Amino acid sequence: MVKVIASSVRKGNVIDVDGKLYVVLTAENFHPGKGTPVTQVNMRRIVDGVKVSERWRTTEQVERAFVEDVNHQFLYEDGEGFHFMNPENYDQVVVDVETMGDQKAYLQEGMVCILSMHEGIALALQLPRHVTLEITETEPVVKGQTASSSYKPAMLSNGIRTMVPPHVDAGIRVVIATEDNSYVERAKN
Repeated sequence: MVKVIASSVRKGNVIDVDGKLYVVLTAENFHPGKGTPVTQVNMRRIVDGVKVSERWRTTEQVERAFVEDVNHQFLYEDGEGFHFMNPENYDQVVVDVETMGDQKAYLQEGMVCILSMHEGIALALQLPRHVTLEITETEPVVKGQTASSSYKPAMLSNGIRTMVPPHVDAGIRVVIATEDNSYVERAKN
């Protein structure tokens, strides 16, 4: 086990709390005007899937479990779960729907992801930071709206809603941040 400060805990990390392993679902650092900064962590216990919320001071020590982060390529999804292959030794790993969570919307065939493995079991998945998707529908541009830094709602090809600049229309490919579903830029290709 490795001790790290609570503010360095990120989504997808595996931590040890009281001898039990948890996968971090969300981690936010709060810095109030007065008082000590805290890290709010929502996590799922690996053994039984129970979700727990924990709050630590940002300087407190948290134990990160030893997990091996290995690149895996997404192959397909079926009734068993999501199938990934290690490109180095061609071993296949099945990730269940619960471990995948809401990240499944971003999976694309052939996408390389990082699987956190502990004793041969996939505990967590880290998607690439950015994915390129097509906009399927969006509102028309309102004249004069392009001058300000306003955004309009848009539906992506994977079914997720996001906010895009006014100049972006349906059919255009955009780069989206997987962490918070936010628009990054228009796709270069």
